[in-house]
Amino acid sequence: MENKIIYVHGLSSSGATASAQNIQALLPQYQVVAPDMPLPPQQALQLLTDLVAELQPVLVVGTSMGAMFTQQLHGQTKILINPAFHVSQLMRKNLGTQPFFNPRKDGVMTFDITPQLCDAYEIMEKHQFDKVTVYDQEHTYGFFGTHDEMVNCQEEFSRYYPHKVLFEGEHRLNPEVIERDLVPLIQSILMNS
Repeated sequence: MENKIIYVHGLSSSGATASAQNIQALLPQYQVVAPDMPLPPQQALQLLTDLVAELQPVLVVGTSMGAMFTQQLHGQTKILINPAFHVSQLMRKNLGTQPFFNPRKDGVMTFDITPQLCDAYEIMEKHQFDKVTVYDQEHTYGFFGTHDEMVNCQEEFSRYYPHKVLFEGEHRLNPEVIERDLVPLIQSILMNS
């Protein structure tokens, strides 16, 4: 059975993100599964929970908003890339119709950020660390760009998790960071797990 890595995209993105494709190209021995995430937070977390149960991945990698969801997948080895633990705050500054950066399987090109959606995220955010286990603490890695000007949740991450890695880069990953920093981290984690 092929080992699987689940990649969880951020807000405004999709499973067709170049980051997932780049990871797949650099780690051909793994199957990278990158779903389109539903916008309602409870639906998104349920989709991921079900996918993890079905695929039994060796690793879950989440970026930004996707890292907030990934953090809540207990009992998994995971990497949180520039996690946006309070994505509702970013969303409240961008109410209205927004474009998706990447094509989605359902063909939808835009999404609506409403106050109600922000409220739903805020409720989840308040309880996202409630069930952190010792296993989670030992198997969760933070991956933080030193020039991330969009979010900075390093201090909050460090309250719960000891494994923090910094990389020279911004909020969004680029192919160089993926090849130089992220893939070696993935390989090191999987070799030692």
